[in-house]
Amino acid sequence: MTTTAPYGTWHSPVDAALAASHDGHPEYVGTVGSEVWWTAPRPAEGGRRALIRRRADATEEPVLPPPWNVRSKVMGYGGTPWAAAPRATGGPLVVFVHFADQRLYAYEPDAPAGAPPRPLTPVSDVGEGLRWADVRLHADRGEVWCVLEEFTGERPTDVRRVIAAVPLDGSAAEDRTAVRELTDARHDFVTAPRLSPDGRRVAWIAWNHPEMPWDGTVVMVAEVADDGPFIKVLPLVGETDESVAQAEWAPDGSLLFVSDLSGWWQLERIDPDRAGGDVIASSTLCPRQEEFGGPLWKLGHRWFAPLDGGLIAVLHGRGAQTLGILDPETGELADVAGPWTEWEPTLAVDGTRVVGVAASPHSGHEVVELDTLTGHARVIGSAHTDPVDPAYYPRPEVRTFTGADGREIHAHVYPPHNPHHAAPPGELPPYVVWAHGGPTGRAPLVLDLEIAYFTSRGIGVVEVNYGGSTGYGRAYRDRLRERWGVADVEDCAAAAEALADEGVADRARLAIRGGSAGGWTAAVSLTATRLYACGTIIYPILDPAAWATGETHDFESRYAESLIGPVAEVPDRYRERSPLHRADRITAPFLLLQGLDDTICPPAQCERFVAAMAGRGVPHAYVTFEGEGHGFRRADTMVRALEAELSLYARAFGLPEAGLPALELRI
Repeated sequence: MTTTAPYGTWHSPVDAALAASHDGHPEYVGTVGSEVWWTAPRPAEGGRRALIRRRADATEEPVLPPPWNVRSKVMGYGGTPWAAAPRATGGPLVVFVHFADQRLYAYEPDAPAGAPPRPLTPVSDVGEGLRWADVRLHADRGEVWCVLEEFTGERPTDVRRVIAAVPLDGSAAEDRTAVRELTDARHDFVTAPRLSPDGRRVAWIAWNHPEMPWDGTVVMVAEVADDGPFIKVLPLVGETDESVAQAEWAPDGSLLFVSDLSGWWQLERIDPDRAGGDVIASSTLCPRQEEFGGPLWKLGHRWFAPLDGGLIAVLHGRGAQTLGILDPETGELADVAGPWTEWEPTLAVDGTRVVGVAASPHSGHEVVELDTLTGHARVIGSAHTDPVDPAYYPRPEVRTFTGADGREIHAHVYPPHNPHHAAPPGELPPYVVWAHGGPTGRAPLVLDLEIAYFTSRGIGVVEVNYGGSTGYGRAYRDRLRERWGVADVEDCAAAAEALADEGVADRARLAIRGGSAGGWTAAVSLTATRLYACGTIIYPILDPAAWATGETHDFESRYAESLIGPVAEVPDRYRERSPLHRADRITAPFLLLQGLDDTICPPAQCERFVAAMAGRGVPHAYVTFEGEGHGFRRADTMVRALEAELSLYARAFGLPEAGLPALELRI
């Protein structure tokens, strides 16, 4: 039976608690002998990341009990936080980063009960201490190779990063000098080195401020010495206007890497033995106007993985990335059959097996295994189960809108949908524009119960992959260069106005929301246009001048130079675009959500923004969360945030607030 009711008032089984319990997805997959391991979110356990193993008998179990939290803070967003290897006797050895103290620990999960993880690295009282990521276990050498991020002072930019070797015997747990630094080559940022098949060479990626890894990186190569640091360290490929996102050795000793020199992240191959002179010749293995890589936000992201037989597992696509198997000799690319339309940049291989994390608009992220001999793919971990009738799931539409100057704007439109409700004839639904974070990133087209929370109640959502987003080539990505706060704002508005012009959305009931860089876009939008009835601003950048001069972490401390311009050269541009300095232009109600432990977008910016809004007569709410950083991970936080957001829309769109916690608005 279908009930007629106004948009936004439909009854839905997708409540905030359900959406919160399914937030996050598996990450950092790896193989340990015949087993597959990965990290998984646990919102109900304080937001920790659990390390999960799938045994040979197909049972899943945690490697570590609470409160062990396998997650790194390196560069603010982390990187591969674990590595493990089977041993001849006694089960596997795993080395992992514990979030609470950021130390490396070694653990033998199959050892007799009562043997806890033992620390491998010390604690430092300087700044935010010592951090580790991109962990590579070399048990035959008796050590772990990884990236060490070491704070040298109290400021967030007082930091150095080096490639380091940590002994497995625990000698470094109390003595920092037992950690070996593996190269004298100094860069602001590095990934952990990948060892060649013959063990003689290593390769890693490096870059320096003010470049971001999607702007310009270089692949470094070196020879492994018997003792001491690497020798004969040289740059091989890459430069300031070429982004190399990943580099790995092929079984034949050639080096595979993903470069965007062509305008798209393409998979290339080079023979280091034949490289030399002023020109380094590499071959593109599958030339297409598609992305075979992406932005290196986390150390250890993996878009391709070479197989022993010479084939290569690759993620590729335009706007979304799917899994394929590439024959580098013929260029033939065979995509994996199955329901999955979006694969995360985490791949592992073992023999003829490929393991990854995939999802679709109708299913959440799952751990998927492909048998390359048969072409058969199957779910082997974190299997999606429908917590409610799938009839309540949103039904997205992939759209391309036209923006200023005729430019394309890619978006996903999620119309209101509920199998038991329909709106009165002639009524148009409210819509919320979602601006993704980054801003160098994109919104994936996958099942998201946060979106279903709104669409199943009769509120539409449009996710806009505005200019600057990844997935559409470097030219599309560069559209945001020095135009952050302009191009993103225009593109989001163009998508919203197009839906209103088409008679799809109610022009009087449009809203905008976003987190991090998306929070910036939402806030700037409220200062730049009267299009939106309200906005939700989540852990945002609000004062880019302060963000660029010490009020954020080191990784993004000079990001604004490409997004806005060098602050010393264009200070007026920073002030003109800043929501903090344009607070007097805001007339629409808004909700501001902020974690009090956020070091990337600190609460100080929100506090100044709220102070600037005081007494202006604009209804607004500021809700903070103890223990939350950049990105909410606790179930109770996410429930409160979603319900507060719906409460804001109810007031702005003229909907009943029955059943929602009171949202205190100040003016």
